[in-house]
Amino acid sequence: MELPGEGALRQERAEVLATLRSLTHDELRHGPTLCEGWSPADVLAHLIGVDEGLPEYARAYGRISTANQRIVARMRDLDDEALLARAEAWAAQPAVTTRLGAWYLLGDVAVHHQDVLRGLGRSRAIPVASRDAILREGMVLGARRLLRYRVVPDDGGRAVGRGRVVRGSTEALGLWLCGRRGLEGELTFVEPPPTHV
Repeated sequence: MELPGEGALRQERAEVLATLRSLTHDELRHGPTLCEGWSPADVLAHLIGVDEGLPEYARAYGRISTANQRIVARMRDLDDEALLARAEAWAAQPAVTTRLGAWYLLGDVAVHHQDVLRGLGRSRAIPVASRDAILREGMVLGARRLLRYRVVPDDGGRAVGRGRVVRGSTEALGLWLCGRRGLEGELTFVEPPPTHV
């Protein structure tokens, strides 16, 4: 039985795998991404770790960044084919815990897919489910920013937040809320009207 969001999650994972398989060795291991300090291979290791690394997250006592760094460091020992073989299994057979949270976890996969593509200067037509999931991920990770800004997607997404209006694509707004740098040029910050006393 397919769980809510599982079909979209499987599709996004398959697309991530196709993107990573299209890279040269140097791009995979040394290419830039929007995740500071991580190559595309590191991003993939993190994504695989969401399924495989639950014990690592438990040992880190809620310090997600620490667990992520440990998972990524451990997978750096794998050669390209071994890493991509693990990714094949990850894409084809999501863990039960991942399937249960597919609707939410789609955002993590889609954001990191964009991290890789944008870092390498590439783009794609983003499926609507993935696009919307990127904004949902941003709403969680950038919740404090939504107290000061109202993000208004110009491509059909839903406006959220309060304060100064920021317009742009759903994807760019979601990535910006997630804390990715260098997106301000794609966004329009609308000055609030002057208040008269």
